[in-house]
Amino acid sequence: MNYIENIYICLAAPLLIAVLCMRGRGKAMNMFVLAGMTVCLLSSYINTFIAAVWGVGELTASVEIAPMTEEIMKFLPILFYLLVFEPGKEELTGGIIMTAVGFATFENACYLASNGANEVLHLLIRGFGTGAMHVVCGFLIAVGFLYLWDRTWLRLAGTIGLIAIAITYHGIYNILVSQTGTAAMIGYLIPLLTVVVVLLLRGKPRRTDFDSPDNR
Repeated sequence: MNYIENIYICLAAPLLIAVLCMRGRGKAMNMFVLAGMTVCLLSSYINTFIAAVWGVGELTASVEIAPMTEEIMKFLPILFYLLVFEPGKEELTGGIIMTAVGFATFENACYLASNGANEVLHLLIRGFGTGAMHVVCGFLIAVGFLYLWDRTWLRLAGTIGLIAIAITYHGIYNILVSQTGTAAMIGYLIPLLTVVVVLLLRGKPRRTDFDSPDNR
């Protein structure tokens, strides 16, 4: 039996020491990673409790319960940070991404402890796939904060809508990776391809008035 609390302590202890010793942006980023790992631990308790109450199996819980629970839990530390500290948009976006990274790191560590480290290629693909999936879901929430939070009439509806999209994306990923063969490989590749597309779109220079044909 694997005790995820023990894994959490081993991973969280160095981060907690870093938080106590560091200042500024580095301290904040370590706190977000620690927050992501913490909500991952709490999500596992909640998933197990709901699955037991509903009387569903592991696969059903992974597909129907885990995406909703985990995306809402990842959202809560960011909401608290936004309401209490009122950070800038760039700092908030970094916090969202690092929370997702902390969540994915702890999830991968628990998977490694449960399944061993014999299949290096599979672990490499799964590690990047799961990490990319959580980062993409975090990026969706970041879009809500960046573009919708300043508009009061869109704040509630838009944020809930983006969380729903993140839950759906997460659920599709879990459905595919729970299979074997080609379906699982497609599931692992979808988040990686999404990250590549996002990076290409962000890196593409914006067209300005000076670039128009009339100014050439």
